[in-house]
Amino acid sequence: MGATWTFHSAGQIIFGPGAVTQLGEVATRLGLRQIHLISDPILDRAGIVAQVREPLRQAGVEVLVDLGGEPEPTLAAALHCLERARAWQPDAIIGLGGGSNMDLAKLTAKCFTHGGQPGDYTGDDRLPGPILPLICIPTTAGTGSEVSCADVYTDPEQGIKLGSISNYLRPRVALIDPLLTHSCPPRVTADSGIDALVHAIEAYTAVDNAVFPLPPGLRSCYQGRHPMGVAMAREAITLAGKHLEQAVRNGTDAVAREGMALAALYGGLAFSNVGVALVHALEYAVASFVPVSHGAGNGLLVPHVMRFNKHGREDSMAEIGHYLGVAANADAAIDAVAALANRIGIPQRLRDLGVTETMLKPMAEKTVLMTRILRVNPRQPSVDDLMGILRAAF
Repeated sequence: MGATWTFHSAGQIIFGPGAVTQLGEVATRLGLRQIHLISDPILDRAGIVAQVREPLRQAGVEVLVDLGGEPEPTLAAALHCLERARAWQPDAIIGLGGGSNMDLAKLTAKCFTHGGQPGDYTGDDRLPGPILPLICIPTTAGTGSEVSCADVYTDPEQGIKLGSISNYLRPRVALIDPLLTHSCPPRVTADSGIDALVHAIEAYTAVDNAVFPLPPGLRSCYQGRHPMGVAMAREAITLAGKHLEQAVRNGTDAVAREGMALAALYGGLAFSNVGVALVHALEYAVASFVPVSHGAGNGLLVPHVMRFNKHGREDSMAEIGHYLGVAANADAAIDAVAALANRIGIPQRLRDLGVTETMLKPMAEKTVLMTRILRVNPRQPSVDDLMGILRAAF
């Protein structure tokens, strides 16, 4: 008999080309009058910030535009956004951009509501209650942050990425307009798109919900593989396999862009309920030693982790091969993922990122401590196992 599982999402999902024009109506329905919009200078220059402001202006909503967003956001960026919010006193926050900007919006909303600083909520289920209404509008297709329960930032002093997961972090509204992704450059399209595929693969091959090893007394948004997560992950894998390469090659292909926006959404729904696992744990460790985008790091590592996880998950990986349009065979699936990553320009070796051989052991030792996400993995790795994976990727 199966275990009991739950499924959480954003309060409302609005999806479709032109969906951003509904933003004024959304704000009016929620009774919003003063919104703090967090984005970045690149999206401002591309005209996307103005595109989002216009329906709000027409609805009579005041907007403070905060262009403090940055790739792989730092603690300093989070504190800057929080300071502006505390001065402005908004009644909602919009995160507009990639996962980084949406993370900053979540970090700002939780600290604005509950006080303190981001580090006060690091870990699982540390938020005491709901946060200021949050509207997330992605301009990339990958992170799934528009529906997820997680935020992440980099603390340069500690040299690590930190974050929290809580169902209170899920946005009140996820507004996904694929047209907003058309200006996303090929490199970012590739990095974010492979991230969506990794989310889905990790959710699809995760430890089963019935045996999810959550210690007594702990609570987590992550709960292992269950039927709803599997369904979402399957759709994300299929869509990414079909549309990712074309979205990278031709950013104005509306079918490919919409397909990838949907893949990112499904992937976000899958991983934020099931969990991410060993790929992410390793990527966090790698990124603490060398600069690499989250998606590129995940895309480099995922075939090597799949090989490690194949024992005990061979059937699931064979199904992934089928969804990707190759043979229903685990090795074919792994090879297909590696080939897709290569075709879209994801780095193929850790040494290409500047990793040296002397870094591998400390990376493995840092990874093995990440029990919060390693418990989602179908196999529990030792430091020696992690060294084997890193050497294979080196």
